Amino acid sequence: MASILVLYHSQEHGNTEAMARHVADGARAAGAEVTLVNTNITRMDIDRYRAFDAVAFGTPDYYSYIAGGLKVFLDDWHIAKQKNPKGLDGKPYALFYSHGGGGAVRGVFEKLFASMGSKVGETVESAGRPGKTVLTACRQLGEQLATATT
Repeated sequence: MASILVLYHSQEHGNTEAMARHVADGARAAGAEVTLVNTNITRMDIDRYRAFDAVAFGTPDYYSYIAGGLKVFLDDWHIAKQKNPKGLDGKPYALFYSHGGGGAVRGVFEKLFASMGSKVGETVESAGRPGKTVLTACRQLGEQLATATT
């Protein structure tokens, strides 16, 4: 059974969290064990991160940049990779994000996470509260991610 991490940041409106939960549901439906971590609540421990087979990253668009909790994770990841890269790179990963208008974060988000491993599926975007189409795409993304680990 694949072990998948859904690492995201969500607060005030919960749009990114709704997306994260649907990514997780899709991965579970495909037979994976899933852990959700909201960086607004918990800082992701890099040694714990090493144990996951794949990861989905989610962020809101904050002034055309990723959320601070995900930036802290990236900083921790890069520092740890310098010392011991085992279990840090080469993982299948997926991306999803929400925004209130414009979605300019997409390019930065995709570029920042490109060194994480092998990207699975298309980046899923939600303009505002995710509707049925976006949530279905999130669920499918979770299924794709789980399948990529087998």
